Amino acid sequence: MKSYFTNFVNKFIVNPKKVTEIKLKGDKVIEQIPSIKDKALRINLNENIYGTFAEIGAGQETVRHFFRAGGSSGTIAKAMSAYDKDFSDAIYGDEEDGRYVTESRLIKMLSHEYALIENRLSREKHPNKMFFSYANTVATIDFAKKFKGHGWVGIRFQIEPDEAINEIIIHIRFKETDARLQQETLGILGVNLIYGAYYKYNDPKKLLRYLYDHLDKDQLEIDTINFSGPRFANVDNRLMSLQLVKNGMTDAVMFDPSGNNILPAAILYKKNILALRGSFRPVTKVNMDMYEHSLKMFLNENKVDKDNTLVIFEITLSNLRSDGEIDERDFMDRAELLCSLGQTVMISNFQEYYKVVEYFSKYTKARMGLAMGVNNLVDIFDEKYYRHLSGGILEAFGKLFYRDLKVFLYPMIAENKEIINSENLKVHPRMKELYKFFKFNGKVIDIEDYDPQNLEIFSREVLKMISEGQTGWETLLPQGISEIIKKHHLFGYDPNKVLVINN
Repeated sequence: MKSYFTNFVNKFIVNPKKVTEIKLKGDKVIEQIPSIKDKALRINLNENIYGTFAEIGAGQETVRHFFRAGGSSGTIAKAMSAYDKDFSDAIYGDEEDGRYVTESRLIKMLSHEYALIENRLSREKHPNKMFFSYANTVATIDFAKKFKGHGWVGIRFQIEPDEAINEIIIHIRFKETDARLQQETLGILGVNLIYGAYYKYNDPKKLLRYLYDHLDKDQLEIDTINFSGPRFANVDNRLMSLQLVKNGMTDAVMFDPSGNNILPAAILYKKNILALRGSFRPVTKVNMDMYEHSLKMFLNENKVDKDNTLVIFEITLSNLRSDGEIDERDFMDRAELLCSLGQTVMISNFQEYYKVVEYFSKYTKARMGLAMGVNNLVDIFDEKYYRHLSGGILEAFGKLFYRDLKVFLYPMIAENKEIINSENLKVHPRMKELYKFFKFNGKVIDIEDYDPQNLEIFSREVLKMISEGQTGWETLLPQGISEIIKKHHLFGYDPNKVLVINN
């Protein structure tokens, strides 16, 4: 009975605008979350917080909470919504690609509105004011209900009157199928963001979680976030992206070779995609040999254009866990090494390969490929991973291969020194005929032009050599990687331990 009551109180909200949400653990109150009205009112009653609201595409849903809470005259300098494209262009400038729901548009809105505050309000007259500009540019669900909608939301703000500006920018995807509900969701999110910016800025991880106060993950997905400014000088945005996946706010996040967060939809759109999954702990010559040769084969496929091809190194969340918990430092090490090699990195919640392909298919209809080792392919043909599907392994394979996807298989060396490839690998007896079907139809292709010396390299053994202070592991890694590991003491590397062993 207690469990039922706990779940009821934790999940059920009568009205987020008026009611404080209570979270329980057992019969103990662990957190009281202020209502949306209380959050807006607290902002309004702070005489030093003052700024503007510019909302395009889903009504003025955020600012209305501040108007209704009372005392808004001391907080709202201006509220506007330039819906007409020509009118919007006249204010914020043209967009080269003609699109308006973009990060570029949001940044122009924030910059323009914040500059107006500084230009029009004298610091001599308002020495204690902490200025802000809040903006969003959003497309809600279309009439055909084929596109659920998405948007960019951000705030530029001060914590002290004389300090430089801070900024938080997020990208959201709506999951609800009603425009009115999406508008209400956006309004709640906006209040949570502004409240978090001023009262939770010192703990970005909590700020991130509090964005979902009075919201459910079935309503909204946050798939990109970036913090900047003096208050976030020590914040690693890649780590914040990991929190998005860890907290179930999104299924996947991506980083470019510079280590910056990138919007998956933007980078994947209409691309040919070759994906390599691994733990990359650390990345070895095997991984790069697989990458180089699979990419060469992939580019030789029909309808694969080199200039429109993206290679993604993917790490599943399960590979980031250590003793049941996510080792965030370990994650940072892997991401840093892969990005240093000029690679695009994706962190996902997908355990099964077919879910990776499904995810990519949301953004592209172009050809896809997967590069993997023999052990990974054998796991794909293991029925235990598909018991949650009503159609079992056949349903999974239908999703995996329906877009003419191909697997580029890297061989492995057995204990008896036999080379295992697609011709002699062993799957479960019940899966033999299914495997033969895909093999016969050219869905599985062997990587033949590989370096035989790399077959003796195993990342777990390299990791052990690094942590135990052994020598010789440097030659097993791509050029430049060992220097980064030594410089930053990654994966348990300790130069003093090496000296002791050598002596």
